Amino acid sequence: MAKNRTDSLKKLRELGINPYPSKVELKGDLVSLETALGMEGKEVLIAGRVWSVRTHGAIAFFDIKDEKNRLQLFFQKDKLKDKFDLLKLFDQGDFMAAVGKIGKTIAGEISLFVDDFQILSKSLRQIPGKWYGLKDIEERYRRRYVDLLLNDEIKDIFRKKAVFWQSMRQFFLEKGFLEVETPVLETTAGGADANPFVTHHNALDIDLFLRISMGELWQKRLMVGGFEKTFEIGRQFRNEGLSREHLQDYTQMEFYWAYANYEDSMKLVEEMYKFVAQKTFGKLQFEINNHKIDLSKPWKKLDYTESIKKGADIDISKVSPNQIKIKLKELKISFENKDSKGRLIDLLWKSIRKSIAGPAFLVGHPVEVSPLAKRIKDRPDFVERYQVIIAGSELGNGYSELNDPIDQGERFSRQQKLRDAGDLEAQMYDTDFVRALEYGMPPVTGFGVSERLFSFLADRPIRETVLFPLLKPENDNKK
Repeated sequence: MAKNRTDSLKKLRELGINPYPSKVELKGDLVSLETALGMEGKEVLIAGRVWSVRTHGAIAFFDIKDEKNRLQLFFQKDKLKDKFDLLKLFDQGDFMAAVGKIGKTIAGEISLFVDDFQILSKSLRQIPGKWYGLKDIEERYRRRYVDLLLNDEIKDIFRKKAVFWQSMRQFFLEKGFLEVETPVLETTAGGADANPFVTHHNALDIDLFLRISMGELWQKRLMVGGFEKTFEIGRQFRNEGLSREHLQDYTQMEFYWAYANYEDSMKLVEEMYKFVAQKTFGKLQFEINNHKIDLSKPWKKLDYTESIKKGADIDISKVSPNQIKIKLKELKISFENKDSKGRLIDLLWKSIRKSIAGPAFLVGHPVEVSPLAKRIKDRPDFVERYQVIIAGSELGNGYSELNDPIDQGERFSRQQKLRDAGDLEAQMYDTDFVRALEYGMPPVTGFGVSERLFSFLADRPIRETVLFPLLKPENDNKK
């Protein structure tokens, strides 16, 4: 804290002025700076953060900012009398309210000619300069509140992100889907291949998992219960690594649609992506990770097996896990702790996807990598699944949901064996979900997409598009 600021704080208190009042005490109806700028000749009451201070004897100029705009305040000692002297106790970063008439200075700048003012909050730290302030990326994330003050472009990202989720919600509501809420704490983590976070419930004295999907197995229970079109937008958690594309806690949307299959789902998803992109960014053409993407063009379908054959020169339908390991070694791809054929195949796919610009639907996944998807009728080793591929990454995942309880139970058993053998991302056996399927679930298609899609369309690392990304605690001695 700067000494001169704490001295000013002490002086304000000595004068009987509360530097942290609970409300604006000046008379009038508070208006935004945007509104005030259009009210020339009228009396207005405004509030904001002091951004610059310039004094010239018996006059002073302050610039103040609110969330979106800036306005110059013009103070005159002749008008304010002794109160004018209080201005020397204000610093950049303080919050203040002021009342007066909107007009133009001799220089022609629209300004508030102040009749009275009030301090609303005294700042005790200097705001860094935009060009000499927060340069270290971790420090920007840690002090995001300062980053937002200095960088209107970053602030605009989060306005767009709000539109992104609002428009997605609008799309599904207009299509007749019901928005639902499903449990965040689960006794069995399901709906995805991921390592869950574990917590403890004191009252029940049981360990619980933070959900790793947006209620996939719960929403399918709703299909059993008679609902036909549901979706959920919320937070989910995966105890995995950090990267340009991955977070541990993030927002996801999943929908489930009865009496439809993955072909129907692909049509809906393509329409939804175009709707959301247009609403959020006002365009359908993007440049992402050096890929030029045009969402308006017809989306291609790529076959999973053929894509790997073309990119890695191996036919996954005809090889053993050991042969895949040999290919992975040849490609210098680590497969430590990955022994199942499904995990090894997935590593091969991830090694070649970066070159695919898209937009495209990846289809024809092997059953080994899709424990919750329905088998293709005439190709039972493959499933009715698709992934959205944009700019070399997977930006959405959907399938025709498996509703055969016997097949589902057998797949859960195989997954549980992998988990017991040390694969922490393998799925758990969910006895109650299998029991729900035994009551009968109609044909259902489901799909999920996370906020990774937004970060890609914005062409920024995903942590850049999170208001307060998770960081290690800073050193206790660091100020």
